[in-house]
Amino acid sequence: MRTLAYAAAVVALLIGAPVALAHQGNPHYRSVVTSVTPELKGVDVSVLNFDDRLLLHNTSGKDVTILDYQNPPKPYAQLLADGTVQVNTNSEAYYLNEDRLGETSVPKNLGTEPKWKQLSRSSRFEWHDHRAHWMGKGDPPGLKDKSVKTKIDDWDVPIQIAGQQGAITGTLTWVPLDEGGLPLAAIFAFAALLIALSIAVFLIRRRRSEGDGGDGGTTREKEVVEAW
Repeated sequence: MRTLAYAAAVVALLIGAPVALAHQGNPHYRSVVTSVTPELKGVDVSVLNFDDRLLLHNTSGKDVTILDYQNPPKPYAQLLADGTVQVNTNSEAYYLNEDRLGETSVPKNLGTEPKWKQLSRSSRFEWHDHRAHWMGKGDPPGLKDKSVKTKIDDWDVPIQIAGQQGAITGTLTWVPLDEGGLPLAAIFAFAALLIALSIAVFLIRRRRSEGDGGDGGTTREKEVVEAW
């Protein structure tokens, strides 16, 4: 039973790996926050997983509003003074920010007034902001040599703090990587091998238990099982 549980755990990790990788960003890029204005203690912004998402944490006691991609921009999300986090479902960004490449369809005829949906009371909000990472599926036009660290762009996200206009600003940089690490395919192949071996050991143990009246099999087979 212990072996079966182990195999199930490995299967779960293997299945979950693609989901986790979908939120790892692109390790070749580094998106970095350089400033938040107006500057206010308790308003902190960081980048998660290289360039994947922005995380805003508001403990300032003031309302913070993140604005969307429209011109002029509309409210997209709010982190209120009391910790309430809410998003505007009438903002296109609510839909576009569902995935990294902004490929989620946007409903037609969205209302002009904010329609707020409460998410939590955690004072924390993270989102795919497409201004802070490279959106193209190909290489950026300014990237001439992939072996050289290259600044791709400066970016900014408009915000309001206590009604005052401001911005989260940052930079996006291409970073060459050491390609000598273990390939992802090899990791998956090794995980699959562990699963196969675990299941094989479990089946041997069960068959021996059935054939020998539950004595657990030969000493050698017990050693194999215990080794796993």
